[in-house]
Amino acid sequence: MAMRGPVHFDAVLRPNRSLGGRGFVALMIGLAAISFAGGIAFVSVGAWPVFGFLGIDVLLIYAAFRASYRSGRLVETVRLTDDALEVRRVDAYGRGAAWRVPPLWARVEIDNPGEHDCRVTVRSHGQSVVLGAFLSPSERRDLAEALRAALARRRGA
Repeated sequence: MAMRGPVHFDAVLRPNRSLGGRGFVALMIGLAAISFAGGIAFVSVGAWPVFGFLGIDVLLIYAAFRASYRSGRLVETVRLTDDALEVRRVDAYGRGAAWRVPPLWARVEIDNPGEHDCRVTVRSHGQSVVLGAFLSPSERRDLAEALRAALARRRGA
């Protein structure tokens, strides 16, 4: 069902990944070089099995970064129009889900504001959805305030 009317609030939320593609390549080359040099040093003193373990470490670090980048593909879209507040979430594997409520009934709550584990929750008719769990506490607070203000403007219109 298409959302009608002017858009009062539109936010696309994505997890932050501070290390970009070129930085990741540089990091992996640096780690591989250090591990290779260390492995050569161990081979030269006769501890040749250590060389293989140093390579395994680099592969495990690579796998951990790839998993982190995959989880960074999560996207949440929050859109408020005259007829609906809609939250769409697409996870790291491309599976999507949507939650849609009338804006007059939606309530935005933030529990433990300022704490690291605070949560922004939108509630309506006994249902709820948590927004931006991957955001920093200050970003979650800003999101809650902006969405509350947009809902208040919408209700006043």
